[in-house]
Amino acid sequence: MHLSKYFLTTINNYDNMKLFGVLGDPISHSLSPVMHNAAFCALGMDCSYHAFRVKPDSLEYAIKGAGALGFGGLNLTIPLKEKALGIVEPTEMAKNIGAVNTVELKNGIVGHNTDGIGAQMALTDRGIGITGKNVLVLGAGGAARAIAFQLAKDGASVTIANRTVERAQALARDVSKIGDVRASGFDGLKEMIRDTDVLINSTSVGMSPNTPGTLVTSDMMHPDLTVFDIVYNPLKTRLLLEAEKAGAATIDGVMMLVYQGAEAFKIWTGISPPVDVMEKAVRDALGSQHNVAGACVGV
Repeated sequence: MHLSKYFLTTINNYDNMKLFGVLGDPISHSLSPVMHNAAFCALGMDCSYHAFRVKPDSLEYAIKGAGALGFGGLNLTIPLKEKALGIVEPTEMAKNIGAVNTVELKNGIVGHNTDGIGAQMALTDRGIGITGKNVLVLGAGGAARAIAFQLAKDGASVTIANRTVERAQALARDVSKIGDVRASGFDGLKEMIRDTDVLINSTSVGMSPNTPGTLVTSDMMHPDLTVFDIVYNPLKTRLLLEAEKAGAATIDGVMMLVYQGAEAFKIWTGISPPVDVMEKAVRDALGSQHNVAGACVGV
């Protein structure tokens, strides 16, 4: 095709196409374009999702510019989630968590956080009830905040364990406004796990390239435990291998990624996307890559 005709065709296509995107820095590792474009394609929607590198100082321009250009919605990843709170109108949950990962542009600029609901849906998809369960969350960073708030809200008894106990205590104070929560250091993990129904690793321990790492080994686990690692590269982390050795049920990090994305898709479009298509797209992409930088929860 002649170059001028190519550009004309591209412009005409974008006239009809609804654009979506993920903003972050770095951003080349993101699997969100693969995941969302697979869903749009499966549903026959004239939409396209792209990754854009945006530095924190430019975030307000990027979000408002996307709104002015008629984008259908945005995702935000590291290091933009916290900064977005001062730019968007955050939902109550996003405000509590202290971070935004999904921006809705239909009526103003509304900030959501779907990370917690992504974790909850990954558990319920496997038939794991949350109400009344004892959940131990390892870590006290951004992902831990989202998970702890969501699961405490849903009726779990949450323990947050972190290497620096003061960070765990600070997070527990925040979460205590909406549910049952306590804080701990990593000392005595084996005793804590004895009474735990669901163990969630929200740290980057075990993430490629440092794959031998794990905070918990098989001798600390029991067969009635469900072990959920939000790291998705490698798919089968050392923690999950240890859980299999102990006879515990396992959930890998792909499911949280997919379900937080599916919730964002529904916020933007009002349509429930095909989760199985999104999951396959992510797993296929991971299978074709030796290493995906930053392959912990996020977009």
